[in-house]
Amino acid sequence: MEELKPALYLIPNTLGDTAYERSLPSYNKEVLRGIKHFIVESRREAIRFIKLADSEIDVDSLSFTELNEHTDLKTIGKILDPLEKQRLPMGVISDAGCPAVADPGAAAVEMAQRKNLSVVPLAGPSSMIMAVMASGFNGQSFSFNGYLPVKPNERVSKLHQLENRAYKEDQTQLFIEAPYRNLKMLETIVKSLKKETRVCIAAGMTTKDEYIKTMTVEQWKKAGEPPIQKVPAIFLIYKG
Repeated sequence: MEELKPALYLIPNTLGDTAYERSLPSYNKEVLRGIKHFIVESRREAIRFIKLADSEIDVDSLSFTELNEHTDLKTIGKILDPLEKQRLPMGVISDAGCPAVADPGAAAVEMAQRKNLSVVPLAGPSSMIMAVMASGFNGQSFSFNGYLPVKPNERVSKLHQLENRAYKEDQTQLFIEAPYRNLKMLETIVKSLKKETRVCIAAGMTTKDEYIKTMTVEQWKKAGEPPIQKVPAIFLIYKG
């Protein structure tokens, strides 16, 4: 492989405990081998991923700068110095899936764009896109809404708002929940939404725990408890 050009490479991670080849192209390994400086959500998970990709990479020779929800963004002014000042390629690695998509790494990409530095996204799994693909819902218009409010009344109100958008705008609505609260989220959904509204749950994608099912609210009420507790999941709602 040719020497990497100076750029910020966005390197997708696996979506969970699965083989590298299950979801990522071999080209990404070549990019990993050419980078010494990484911006990561967590150092531990980044090292696990790099070893999974290529056990021969000497992780002790690499530098890692953490950028996560605990990072004070006012302190990251020099985070791109290896790229900007030394013209060295840098990589961004999330704990799972594509960096900078519902991920703290977006702050590094924003900075790179503001500084007119090259940004190179690599191919890899996106749980949101895969969930839309498998849901049977509208794949031309969809919206990712992140986490819903924690307070019960606010959460139900938000669900009603998303349901209305699904019907009025013909738009698929996606959101996530902390894995240990997945079943509680499903319980709230089936108690709050119209019986004909369709709900898809896409959990553990690409892993041994993969579970993807689309049913109406009425059908979910009658179904048994799905195997989604403590498994990362995307919830999708769409008009009936």
